[in-house]
Amino acid sequence: MIRLEKRPAPSALLSAATPVLAVIATMIAGGVMFWALGANPFEAIRTIFWDPLFDPTFGAYSRPQLLVKAGPLILIATGLALGFRAGIWNIGAEGQYIMGAIVGAGVGLALYPTETRWLFPLMVAAGAIGGWAWAMIPAFLKTRFGTNEILVSLMLVYVAENILASVSSGLLRNPEGHGFPGSRNLARDFPAASNPELIAGTGMHWGVVAAFAAVIFAYVLMTRHRMGFAIRLAGEAPRAARFAGVNPARLVLFSLGTAGAFAGAAGFFEVSGPAGQISIDFNSGYGFTAIIVAFLGRLHPVGILLAGLLMALTYIGGELAQLMLTMPAAAIQLFQGMLLFFLLAMDVFANYRLRFGTPEVA
Repeated sequence: MIRLEKRPAPSALLSAATPVLAVIATMIAGGVMFWALGANPFEAIRTIFWDPLFDPTFGAYSRPQLLVKAGPLILIATGLALGFRAGIWNIGAEGQYIMGAIVGAGVGLALYPTETRWLFPLMVAAGAIGGWAWAMIPAFLKTRFGTNEILVSLMLVYVAENILASVSSGLLRNPEGHGFPGSRNLARDFPAASNPELIAGTGMHWGVVAAFAAVIFAYVLMTRHRMGFAIRLAGEAPRAARFAGVNPARLVLFSLGTAGAFAGAAGFFEVSGPAGQISIDFNSGYGFTAIIVAFLGRLHPVGILLAGLLMALTYIGGELAQLMLTMPAAAIQLFQGMLLFFLLAMDVFANYRLRFGTPEVA
């Protein structure tokens, strides 16, 4: 008989090694999947993890894309991690990301063709407020009526997607676009509202700067501020948090609100830079992928920074594998999903040990 026995305390060694082991297990399982699809597994893994950085042909294009892809993932995941550490499960960051893009771009398009240096900061603030407001819906419902924030935040993603489709074809549609859905291209047609590279050839734009700032903010908050102590205490010992006077409603509002603001800002930085415009297919799944990034980074700001770069590498390498090895996009998405699966599986062994034989009866 094989059974799981809870450890008296989680294994510190396994907990620290879990992300690395999860990546290795993902490479092995992914290699088997690529082999089953008719590709050379070693070539596929090399294409995903090595070629975007070091291949002389593709590296010059791929390396700047690393920061472009990592920026929104790190920014969203950092906000999500605050709630996850407190036991508040915001699964709707994708919807908050979409609404931030819509509101931020909407403010700029409403003022088109204004050219002022205050326009871009105004749009950033509008994007963050848009994401915050969307996150406040599950926060209010949870604190007022005790609803489940997982279900509400997740269902609101589909509402946001329908709003995106509606404004792309209606309210924000480019009047000079000959009837095609999609807004004006902010990056090309509206310099005051665009988010270009700050250093040419690096992929560094204001969204990446915001992501690094969010990592610093979260680190200081979690290690030096009373709210960070309340977040940790609520997640690790809910009963002790109540005795310590932690206000659950305030914690929910802060955690969901911060995550929503970060996701909304990420959405605006994306629509004003790499994406360029509001379109029906603007949402790219960053809000969902950021959940993987948050857990792969062990809900720690520095870990999230590294995990975001790794996940961005799989995005770029996956696109390269689709091009060079004719791999289906679904296979790359499954490969990315394996990271979370194996991370959770490894966590089981950090908290439980395998036991063989029949348990003793006292």
